[in-house]
Amino acid sequence: MSSRITRSPAHPTVQGIVVLLSTLCLLASCSLSVNSSTPKASKVNPITYFEIPVSDMDRAIRFYHAVFGFEFERQQIDGNQMALLPFADGAPGATGALAKGDAYVPSKSGPIVYFETTDIGATLQRANVNGGKTLYPITAVGSFGFVAEFEDSEGNRIALHASKK
Repeated sequence: MSSRITRSPAHPTVQGIVVLLSTLCLLASCSLSVNSSTPKASKVNPITYFEIPVSDMDRAIRFYHAVFGFEFERQQIDGNQMALLPFADGAPGATGALAKGDAYVPSKSGPIVYFETTDIGATLQRANVNGGKTLYPITAVGSFGFVAEFEDSEGNRIALHASKK
């Protein structure tokens, strides 16, 4: 016994949906290929700002102050607690903030922020003494100098970089 399925215009068949989606994708591809162009690379460093998620703002501020000597400016921005890192207008490099709010979840996965240091060994030691944990030991990276990674007081993976002397 065979059954016959009828469709009303409000309930298109799977085949009809596939044809519609294929047509839309083809149109989108044509449109994108006609109107898209490769952006020209900027001659400045592409990262301008970052946020490091924290669970306990006071603990995180104490940790980063002890490890790097940073002074923070506390702000409430869009309902989130922020502790802004120092910013020197016109100086190279990016600035950022410690950030606490619903969207901020500390993690060892995802992007890794590298902090520049002149003494990678001493900085890594201060991280460990203040509740951090070495995740990647000091490693030479050729002409780029040295890198290391540690877990901060909040559970984030943070990296260090030191240029060759």
